[in-house]
Amino acid sequence: MSEVPPAPKALQFGRIAPTVAVRDIGRALAFYCDVLGFDKSFENGSPVAFVILERGAAELHLTLNPAHHASSHNVAHLMVSDARALHAHLLVHGVPIVSAIRDADYGLRTFVLADPDGNRIDVGEAL
Repeated sequence: MSEVPPAPKALQFGRIAPTVAVRDIGRALAFYCDVLGFDKSFENGSPVAFVILERGAAELHLTLNPAHHASSHNVAHLMVSDARALHAHLLVHGVPIVSAIRDADYGLRTFVLADPDGNRIDVGEAL
């Protein structure tokens, strides 16, 4: 078996943005824009089936999949400046918290939320 060489160290990577499948683009936009404060920077399709959302350095892609079923693993990891404040905000809006907020031994204050389609997003704040 031949060994595959790794990508060259001089090669620079840019941002990487997760794509999250949703059953209803309108409902997803209401959550990500109205509750989480993302701005829509791009949409495609008629009807819309793909959207790019941005807030600060965070970017998220939503793709329409009417047959989507959420999995039990996290689909994205979001670093924030104040996990407690976001956690409290989400509770006020009735957002399901899948994993309670805690200070982890690996240096993050963390919790996991679920979007309206059950997609799990791990939230972290560096301690």
